[in-house]
Amino acid sequence: MRKNIILILSTLTLMGCGIYDKYEQKTPTPNDVFGTSQDINSASGDASIAQMSWREFFTDPLLQQLIQQVLDNNTDLNSARIAVEKSEAALKTAKLAYLPSLAFTPQGTISSFDGNAATKTYNLPLQLSMDIDVFGSITNKKRAAKAVLLQAQMQQEAVRSNLVATTAHQYFMLQVLDRQLEILTMTDSLWSKSLETEKLLWENGKAYSTAVNQMEASYLNVKTQIVDNRRNIRAVENSICQLLGVTPQHIDRQKWGSSILHHAEAMGNDAQKMFDTKYLKIGVPALMLENRPDIRMANHAMEEAFYNTQAARAAFYPSLTLNGSAGWTNSVGVIVNPGKILLNAVAGLTQPIFARGQLIANKKIAKLTEQDLQKKYVQMVIDAGNEVNEAMADCQAAREKHQYLTRQVEVLHEAYNGTHELMDNGKASYLEVLTAQESLLEAQLGQAMNMFDATEAVIALYVALGGGAK
Repeated sequence: MRKNIILILSTLTLMGCGIYDKYEQKTPTPNDVFGTSQDINSASGDASIAQMSWREFFTDPLLQQLIQQVLDNNTDLNSARIAVEKSEAALKTAKLAYLPSLAFTPQGTISSFDGNAATKTYNLPLQLSMDIDVFGSITNKKRAAKAVLLQAQMQQEAVRSNLVATTAHQYFMLQVLDRQLEILTMTDSLWSKSLETEKLLWENGKAYSTAVNQMEASYLNVKTQIVDNRRNIRAVENSICQLLGVTPQHIDRQKWGSSILHHAEAMGNDAQKMFDTKYLKIGVPALMLENRPDIRMANHAMEEAFYNTQAARAAFYPSLTLNGSAGWTNSVGVIVNPGKILLNAVAGLTQPIFARGQLIANKKIAKLTEQDLQKKYVQMVIDAGNEVNEAMADCQAAREKHQYLTRQVEVLHEAYNGTHELMDNGKASYLEVLTAQESLLEAQLGQAMNMFDATEAVIALYVALGGGAK
């Protein structure tokens, strides 16, 4: 009998060795995750802009101050921090599961039979219970709890990265709206003079009233755009205040173009620093996987699922529990007072045989969860690579458009001055002037928005590579 018991226990031990294995990330991911674009490959290198802290990446001191205030006060980031602390408490509990539990359970009774004198009995034991982790159930639960903690930490980093990007987006939006307001205000002044000139021509019989009406309608359209622009500025300021967790107020910012996004070695003018992709080092895909908090969180989710599967497997093996108690009692034999020492120890081995299919179902569910998370991980890597590709494409498009838009503004400004002089001399119609004015305004606003789009693309690239998380 003893040999049979030893043989059974040895077999169970060998069968359970695998449930102590540690998690290793073996899910294959695409090699060309950034795509096969020549521009992207030429911009790749060992380093990555994502390795720059947000304070290095965003050089505007007012923006730096604003981002820090958001990180200090934002409610979502505070919730993420609390989630980390909760996970830390859960992990601490999982670690303490190796230790015995101790409880003090005093009991006392008073009894009387057939009118006799009452007898008093009492027990004052300290009860101890301890689970022995023979087949890794406690170990796997502890490892799963650690993976949950790591996910919470990655979620906190993801929230921080999103807040940094959102704050920067709103700040630069304010700057470009200020620039557009400046353009519209200048246009308002110029068009007001054009309207006055057209009125003088009409009063002197050199223009029709319809020309004056058309001029005035176009001038009033600029006025409405100024009102809309100011309203948009208020809306963006309110959005930033929401991030800060404060009541609506003015947001201090510098003038558009005073501080740009660029790498330390970037040379040339503002556009060259911002648009030239050779300074936007994206690094190799492996760096992105290490930097992006959402991808690391997905990896730790697979780790948690792995250990949950191991714990589900461990549930098929015996569980060993030690119980004991020690204390004082007067209920042994003859009732005496003071009491005698009470000692008790029990060891129990429980082997599941039939649990109505629950253990099998738990193992299958855990395994399917593992497989599902592996597929989601691969898709997340693909999506991240696509974000990098899209951001680089936006940067390249903005760079190409900038030179055309700059030249367009120059020639339209010349055309506007020329047609206005011709109109003053009665050699150009109001329609030519209107066309020149509206085309110039549209080009100036488009140039400003293209610069903003470029800024957005650079920020999107920074975040897509995992920047801003720390």
